[in-house]
Amino acid sequence: MELPALLDSLYAEGQAFDATKADRRDRRRNLEPDSAELLTMLARIGHARNIVEIGTSNGYSTLWLASAARDNGGTVTTVDIAPPTDAVANAARAGLESVITFETGDGGEYLAGQPAESVDLLFLDAERPQYPGWWPHPKRVVRPGGVIAIDNVLSHPDEVAPFLALIAGDPSFAGATIAVGKGLHVAVRRG
Repeated sequence: MELPALLDSLYAEGQAFDATKADRRDRRRNLEPDSAELLTMLARIGHARNIVEIGTSNGYSTLWLASAARDNGGTVTTVDIAPPTDAVANAARAGLESVITFETGDGGEYLAGQPAESVDLLFLDAERPQYPGWWPHPKRVVRPGGVIAIDNVLSHPDEVAPFLALIAGDPSFAGATIAVGKGLHVAVRRG
C-alpha cells in the first residue's frame, strides 16, 4: 500500500477506534492530517535528520515524520510508555522501519539522557501536564535552529499553558501557535 493511502487508512481506523473508547487514555489520539502535513513540511524545510517524537500510539504521526526523515537522510526515534506493537507493524507496512527507532519508557527520562543540541525536531504529543517537569531537557536537546512542536495547544490550552510559558519566557526561542488541527505550537531555538 502506498504511504498516502496507508496514512488515510490509519487515520480513519484511529477515529473509529477512538469513538469506541470512553477514557481518552485508551484512545489512539492521532495527530490530525493537516497538523501532520505541516509538521512534516517543517521537518523537510529544516532538513531535520534527527527527529524525536514523544508519544507514539499506533505510529500515525511517526510515519509522517519518518517519510521526511528518510528524504533528509535521517531517522526518527519515537518514545511511548506503552509497547509500540501497532506502530512497529504499521512502520513495516509503510516500509519505513529502517528509519524508525522505537523506545518504550518515560519521555522526560528519555530526553534527560540525550546529548545536548542533538535533536533537529522534537515533537511532543503525550501527557501534556508532564511537559513542564521535563524542562530544561527539551530546550537542552534541541540544536540551535531546531524546532520544538507541541500538539493540542488549542484543544487543551490549560494543560499546555505552563509549558508554553516556559518556552515564551526563554529568549532563546521564538514561537507561534498555528491554528491547524487541535493547535500546533512551533518554537524554533535561536542561534
